[in-house]
Amino acid sequence: MPRYLIIADYTAQGEEGLLAKGGTARRASVTEMVEGLGGRIETFDFAFGADDVFVVCELPDNVTAAAIGLAVGASGLVATRTVVLLTPEEIDEAAAKHAEYHGPGQ
Repeated sequence: MPRYLIIADYTAQGEEGLLAKGGTARRASVTEMVEGLGGRIETFDFAFGADDVFVVCELPDNVTAAAIGLAVGASGLVATRTVVLLTPEEIDEAAAKHAEYHGPGQ
């Protein structure tokens, strides 16, 4: 199953909800959503700095990843970015494919 890194940043209202119910409740809610869509959470971590949460998960496909992004973003409480993760073996496969590319102006 494809793997994704979801990076989340809370709004002030989202942080209020986090303070009210805690981190484990947030992880449980996200896990329920992901599993309900046929996926699996690998890691769920809070962080200091510009980004608040990092989630690595397996999802059935890009459409499912997009559905999560839409649902979470529509809440207005969290902004997300999603990164598709590739294994070293997938990079080997990509490197074996010849992509004819000409840079701008070439």
